[in-house]
Amino acid sequence: MAKTMIRFLGVAAFEVTNTQGQVILIDPFMDENPASPVKVAGLERVDLILVTHLAYDHLGDAAAIANKFACPVVCGPEVKTYLTQSEVSPDLIRTMPWGGQVNPSGIRVRALECRHTSYRQSPKGDFLSGQPLSFILYADPGVRIYHSGDTAIFSDLKLIGELYRPNIGLMCACEIEKDYLKKLGLKDHYGNEMNGDEGALASMWLGLEYAIICHYLNVRGHTDVERFFAILQNRTSDERLCTKPIALNPGEIFEYEGKGD
Repeated sequence: MAKTMIRFLGVAAFEVTNTQGQVILIDPFMDENPASPVKVAGLERVDLILVTHLAYDHLGDAAAIANKFACPVVCGPEVKTYLTQSEVSPDLIRTMPWGGQVNPSGIRVRALECRHTSYRQSPKGDFLSGQPLSFILYADPGVRIYHSGDTAIFSDLKLIGELYRPNIGLMCACEIEKDYLKKLGLKDHYGNEMNGDEGALASMWLGLEYAIICHYLNVRGHTDVERFFAILQNRTSDERLCTKPIALNPGEIFEYEGKGD
């Protein structure tokens, strides 16, 4: 049986290829991402882009990719304003609030609550702000992929898990390496919006089958990754892991065979 392919591109960027061969990019931070093995010039096909919020490491190269492939972008209204000022056709952009759903290119996407911020100066000098998003991507029958965006942990993740039953989570639960943050001029930064402990608890609340931790450049020796694994590997039911933790190196692929439910 064909499998859904999820390739990690570093930080929070993922490339999902469904069993129909459609390619979905989530938070496509690529050209300035030192961990990404793929740059925009090397992309051969993109059918859909999802953007959680305006931060440089999540919005990334969405404008350049949308213009290159003339593919739809799913995002919030503030991201739409930024993209249209970056010469992306508004006809390509699908905006949603929390709870909204769209089906561009036959690919269903649900927007969910994200406890974070979405703020940036636009290409024309305006200051933009709006609701950041998390997503559930219905990549294939029985394949429901949750991308947390930069959300902090909140208890309604239990409700999201009960209602929408994501089976795979792309969990931003690491602080990007401090040396890289310093290069960007970020001072006194201490911890991401979810750390490894919180990301593990959020994954259990969501009822995930697989939890893929992200928001790092290098997986080796990362304290948040170690804590994420330590918690999830000790949560069992009938001697089986309730949620299986996964950490990928940039460029690695996780394959998932949907159960059709």
